[in-house]
Parts: sequence; C-alpha cells; structure tokens
Amino acid sequence: MAVHACSPEKGDAYTERILSERAAKDSAFRIQGESPLEDARLASFSGLPYFEVDTAYRIMARLELNPNPEPFEMPTTTERRPVYVHYGTAFFSLQGRQLSLNVYQNQELITRPGYEKHLFIPFRDLTSGKETYGGGRYIDAEIPEGDRILIDFNLAYHPYCAYNHKYSCPIPPQENSLEIAIEAGEKNIE
Repeated sequence: MAVHACSPEKGDAYTERILSERAAKDSAFRIQGESPLEDARLASFSGLPYFEVDTAYRIMARLELNPNPEPFEMPTTTERRPVYVHYGTAFFSLQGRQLSLNVYQNQELITRPGYEKHLFIPFRDLTSGKETYGGGRYIDAEIPEGDRILIDFNLAYHPYCAYNHKYSCPIPPQENSLEIAIEAGEKNIE
C-alpha cells in the first residue's frame, strides 16, 4: 500500500515557509569563506534557482523499516566512504505511479547533538543531468513516530559538489533512481 500526497500545513503558509527557507539559504550562500560556491561564481551569485513550490510533491509515505540494518560504506564523489545503514524503504504514490525510495542513516552524523533522528534520502529522477544536478539531489527527514514519513520534494537540494568539486558527496544508489521527473526543489545554477 502506497501513501499519497498530504497537506497538514495549508497552501499559503506552507509556500511562505518554503520561500523563507530558500531566501535564508541564498543569504548563507552569499557569505564568502562559508559558501560552497567558488569565488568566481560567488561574485555574480543572485540566488539559487528552484522549481515552483507545489504541494503535490509533499508526500506522506509508508515507511517499512529494514529489519537488519547492516552498516555499509556509501560511495561518494571522492575516496571518502561514510558509514550508513539502510534504515528503511518509503513507499508512496506520485504522478499516478507507485514508487519507493530507500532511506539511509549516517552513523557518524547521528552521534552529533541535534542529529540523533536524522535520515537521508538521496535520489535521481528524470530531471537529473537536465534541469537538476546529474549526480542527484538529497532530502533530509527525521525518524517518524509511527510508520509514516514525510518526504517533501520541495526541499530537495543539490549536494555541495554540484557547486564546487572540492566537496565529497554521497552518490545516490541505483535503487533510488525514479523513472519520473520530480519538478520540485532546487534546480541547476546558471
């Protein structure tokens, strides 16, 4: 059974919150020395491009926990291999299709205060390499109380290696490649 789109936070308030988060990210990207942007790109940076906010891409999915989450080293764009576990699989319906994404948990990150419940959903879709970064995008989530997990594609973001090759970024596993276009979240920078 897949779960469909949700909208516990209604229209305008939700859109305003997303737009506010995007403006805050743009402000952070403008800070020289802290921005992932290379200096040449930072000089002309006017903000990140995004798809329009669309509540259809805010999904409440059914989360099936992995009964045996063995640690593994996730490949990255460099030689670095952070240790993750396959926490579970999220099942949902979008654009009339039954889909799933594996959900991961970084074993080092969860030892940091404030990240104990952090989950990571890397993915590729049919916009990858076209409107969005070819290496895929990420969504952050939290361990839910029950068996439903919120996946908000409007919050999908590019890894820092999309802006600067000095960063080491996890590569979305093949099983997290969606055969639909997710026209939500961050787009390629011009």
